[in-house]
Amino acid sequence: MKSQRGIGIFALLFCILIIGAFIAFSVYIIRLDNVVRSKFEGQRWDLPAKVFARPLQVHNSAPVSQAEFIQELNLLGYKNSDGYNKTGHYVSSGDTLYVHTRGFDFGDHVEPEQILKVSFSGNQIAQVSATKPSSTGIAQLEPMLIGSIYPQHNEDRVLIKLANVPQPLIDALIATEDRNFYQHYGISLRGTARAVVANVSGGKRQGGSTLTQQLVKNFYLTPERTLKRKVNEAFMAMLIELHYGKNEILEAYLNEVNLGQNGNYSINGYGLAAQFYFGLPLRELNIAQHAFLVGLVQGPSLYNPWRNPEAAKKRRDLVLNNMLVMGYLTQAQYEREMARPLHVIQKPTIGPARFPDYLDVVRRQLRSEYQENDLTHNGIRIFTALDPLAQSNVEKSFKASVQRLENSNRRLNNLQGAVMVARPENGELVAVVGSSQDFTGFNRALDAKRQVGSLLKPVIYLTALESGRYHWASPIEDSSISIVSEGKTWTPKNYAGHEYGVVPMARALAQSYNLSAVRLGQEFGVATFNNHLKRFGVTSNIPPYPSVFLGAVEMSPLEVLGIYANFASGGVKYPTRAIRQVVDSQGRSLPRFGLDMQQSIKPDAVYVLNYGLQQVMRTGTGRAAYKQLPSELNLAGKSGTTNDTRDSWFAGYSGNYVSVVWLGLDDNTVTGLTGSSGALPVWTSVMSQLRQKPIALRQPNNVTWQWVDSASGDQLSAQGCANAVHIPMLSHSVPRRNSACASTPVAEPQDDISNEYQPSEPQPSAPPSSDDSIENWIRESESNIQEGRYDNNAEVISSGRYGQ
Repeated sequence: MKSQRGIGIFALLFCILIIGAFIAFSVYIIRLDNVVRSKFEGQRWDLPAKVFARPLQVHNSAPVSQAEFIQELNLLGYKNSDGYNKTGHYVSSGDTLYVHTRGFDFGDHVEPEQILKVSFSGNQIAQVSATKPSSTGIAQLEPMLIGSIYPQHNEDRVLIKLANVPQPLIDALIATEDRNFYQHYGISLRGTARAVVANVSGGKRQGGSTLTQQLVKNFYLTPERTLKRKVNEAFMAMLIELHYGKNEILEAYLNEVNLGQNGNYSINGYGLAAQFYFGLPLRELNIAQHAFLVGLVQGPSLYNPWRNPEAAKKRRDLVLNNMLVMGYLTQAQYEREMARPLHVIQKPTIGPARFPDYLDVVRRQLRSEYQENDLTHNGIRIFTALDPLAQSNVEKSFKASVQRLENSNRRLNNLQGAVMVARPENGELVAVVGSSQDFTGFNRALDAKRQVGSLLKPVIYLTALESGRYHWASPIEDSSISIVSEGKTWTPKNYAGHEYGVVPMARALAQSYNLSAVRLGQEFGVATFNNHLKRFGVTSNIPPYPSVFLGAVEMSPLEVLGIYANFASGGVKYPTRAIRQVVDSQGRSLPRFGLDMQQSIKPDAVYVLNYGLQQVMRTGTGRAAYKQLPSELNLAGKSGTTNDTRDSWFAGYSGNYVSVVWLGLDDNTVTGLTGSSGALPVWTSVMSQLRQKPIALRQPNNVTWQWVDSASGDQLSAQGCANAVHIPMLSHSVPRRNSACASTPVAEPQDDISNEYQPSEPQPSAPPSSDDSIENWIRESESNIQEGRYDNNAEVISSGRYGQ
């Protein structure tokens, strides 16, 4: 009885143990199943935001030359070949290109993959034909990817759909990593046994993992080598196979697998790896390149093609041999692919290597213009105003110009600088260069706040013009002045150390005289001057001292660009912006904080000011620009130099570009460069890289061009009279008296001037070049400079002297 009872108790306990183990196992499997399904069916990846340049628009009469079009194609990784049957290829035939485009999803519309026939005439597109023409008559190349930002776990990837994956890549993967992928249920008993035997016997270590197990390891688990992790891996692999089809599993694997490292960011998935190693979309790779990418699965570091090219090629060849053995390649195909070199690109085309200065501007504007929680959405696309042609050419020109300056003067070793280029009609940033060397994280275009010197003098002259008491022929005094401010006496000086007496206001600006600028500034006050700067968008601290008239205020190139953009736009302040649109993964535009445009200067005043800045370029400190740029552009600008020639500036504009150049040393020591000898030649070289249009501001109704006697400044004159200059004037500032030479009656000034801007047809923004008196004035100015009677851009702050 006791024995039977003992057996019964043991059996009961055993049953309880079995039931408990079954329950525990069930709980364990249910928990694993929840983990598998929650991630596989939810948001699988934290996708970084992708930042794109502007797309090149292709249409009849587009201002794009054949050379520029080919440069754009090359930047996008297109290949010049004998045929255009594949995307990313083009054929050049005389003045015609045949381009097989890749297509692109912009979110709000999809640009189709198609073949374009583009014919050129001179510097523009003559005619475009397309296999899939649009109703607008405009085709677009895909925008260049310039970077990725906001990756949540330092992972970068480009998602691909299985339907878009080339078959040779799948064949190579199956042949090398899991030949029974379509037959097993998540684990391979034969592969596992083979790996165990090899590992135990001391042979070459083998993994024995199926593609599904590899996906589980990358997707859910840590890389630790423990029995618990291997058990979890096996069960999770079987659960995935239970719930999902082979194609879903394969697509997830293709997007998840780690294939390299780019600095702090891992390269995940074959879509990104194709761009990283070859600079091409996945579908444009050849079989050998597919085999190379598959070979990386077993060790991206071990088979790194830049560090271990021989090992990488040997691994690629092994993958090709696997494809041959499995019947995926013919013998002829195998031999052809084996003969190919690795042919990876010299430098990865993704990550921080492409236009990092511009990308830095995008990052900062994202934080200031968008809600942070919107930016954490996965897969957002950021479309910018970056022109990759302009950026590439400007960057190259800037660095070459800086190198020439360094070569000409040994003390300029490590000369630094920045360039910003924008479109005045909308404030869009076209190009940004924040360093003369490779980007290190310090973006001088945004962060280098340095004194700006004479760049602010146009604000003084604008105030004088707006008052109606002055015009460009008005005589102003250039003589010594001492100003007491907060108990201290400030005595500015001209660059050459002497005074120029009474001079026409246009000459004072063109030659950048300090004393006349300070006297004029004092007439209207420091507060008025500072208020103007704030109205133009300056956010830096502006000291309430009269030395600000000569630029004793620290600003970044971005702020200077904003000031001159007000002048270039006809008096409209547009926010300087790099971002055009941010689109989420569903194609919806994300709302941004307000970007208000404002009328910062009345159109009549800015039109007249524009004339003075054009005289800087024609007769003053900027005249050397016309040695390289055509005079028909009617350029406007101003140089600036700071105390003891520590900083060299030039800011100016054409009809379609406004740009700023700053040069200096990071330790703020003397460069010896004035605005004219340093920044101006760099600015000129930069502007010559762009397709320029002449300035053609519309002449407001209350602006009139008059012949004025420059000797007196307060008398009307006539064409052909001595000292007569032809200048634009606000109607209420027109002199009431005629000079003795004047042959026409005095025009009665309008007493009641309307404040409304009613534009008329475009008028010339500068005096006629045929005018003998203007030519005499120009020759007189140049002669005086050569003979030392006065020096350009004379400027001094405190005891230190400012240059041109």
